[in-house]
Amino acid sequence: MVYASSSTKRFSDSASETLPLLAYLILASVLMLTDHRMNVGQQAREKLSVVIEPVWWLASLPSRMWSGVDDELATRQALQDSNERLLHELQVVNARMQRMSAINDENQRLRDLLHAKRNGSLQVQMVSILDVDLNPYRQRIVLNAGTRQGVKVGQAIMDAGGMLGQVIEVSDNKATALLVTDADHAIPVQVARSGFRAIAFGTGDPGSLLISDIPQSADIRKGDLLVTSGMGGRFPAGFPVATIEKLSPNDTGLFMVGKAKPAARMDRGLEVLLVNEIVPSPPSPARVVTPTGKPPVAVGSATPPIKPETSSKPKQPTESPVPASDIDANADNNNDRP
Repeated sequence: MVYASSSTKRFSDSASETLPLLAYLILASVLMLTDHRMNVGQQAREKLSVVIEPVWWLASLPSRMWSGVDDELATRQALQDSNERLLHELQVVNARMQRMSAINDENQRLRDLLHAKRNGSLQVQMVSILDVDLNPYRQRIVLNAGTRQGVKVGQAIMDAGGMLGQVIEVSDNKATALLVTDADHAIPVQVARSGFRAIAFGTGDPGSLLISDIPQSADIRKGDLLVTSGMGGRFPAGFPVATIEKLSPNDTGLFMVGKAKPAARMDRGLEVLLVNEIVPSPPSPARVVTPTGKPPVAVGSATPPIKPETSSKPKQPTESPVPASDIDANADNNNDRP
């Protein structure tokens, strides 16, 4: 009895395990047939993919974030390297441009000095500036030339802008020049427009000159150019000195005081022109009449002028010369008289 009961139980257990398997097989067969005939599986997969897509996106988020960070870091490093390289190249280009700018400025200064030399009809010597002293008590420069180069005390110096000053001390290879803006310096000037003459005094300020005791009736106004008048023979005439910036009455109200801006470049420039000697311009040809009646000779030509005949008898001075024909006519009239 016990053995039969055990056998029946084992059979029932195996049957209970087989029936679900058969049911799964039947269901799978039905689904396969349905999918093959009606394409139900494709539609189901499409709908399931829509439902599962957020889950897939969340699952792939860490990987995508790491890839983005990696790309961002690589791109940033590449940009930093590129910026450093471009910055280095820009610095090199700026240095070259600064060098070219300095060379261009030097060439322009030399052109201006050469232009001033040509237009001035002067014998000048270009010298370099060794030192500049532009404090309120001393407005002076040291030149790289001395007695061995022919520099003398009192020579005028100028630059491309105008008159700069004059030499006051000379050694063998150096010279010291006093600028027109020094408080101890004065230069004769005149207004280029009207010809009014005055004296321009230094103020100790590199950008200012003072013209004092200007009469109220003087023909001078703001913006007038002051040039050297040539008075005293120290400075050649006709070169720019300053430009009138302001005119105001003095304390008494009887005269005006003018403030002018120097034409020379007091605080810049590396070369100046040292005026050696004023070259006189050749005289223009002029024609004179000789008393012998011969053809006139041009003054300054190679043919020497003909000297008039002289007499041992002293001649009476006359207010105006009398032609020889009139003298002969008067002599004939005197002979005819009784």
